[in-house]
Amino acid sequence: MKIFSVSRGLLLILLGDAILLAGIVLTGLGTHNSLALAASRFLPNFLPFALAWLVIGWPFGVFDLGVLPVGRQLWRPVVALLCCAPLFAVLRALWLGDETISVVFVLVLGGLGSVGMVVWRAVLCLILMRREARDG
Repeated sequence: MKIFSVSRGLLLILLGDAILLAGIVLTGLGTHNSLALAASRFLPNFLPFALAWLVIGWPFGVFDLGVLPVGRQLWRPVVALLCCAPLFAVLRALWLGDETISVVFVLVLGGLGSVGMVVWRAVLCLILMRREARDG
């Protein structure tokens, strides 16, 4: 029974993170007036972002259900996303065949993405703490 709840919790984290990453990508496309081209520009932005988030996030423990309900651990997704932004920029450049990577892009993505991630994770933390209190 415990294995099922862990899997369900991890699925919730990954799904919520994926929705947030997709929202960040769509916001970025919107701010650059590229939403009309979202069909062709979404995947080259989302897939490297998601891969970078998984590769960087796992060692930072952002998917660890044991530390997630602890509010003091909200620094983990912030630092992980700040570290994820440069890797995402490199992977995206490789996918698109770009020879340059904008430092401003990395800084804006890291900063604004971290804000979004910490808000989402704080909400998730509250949900999990309430569930633990209710279940005893």
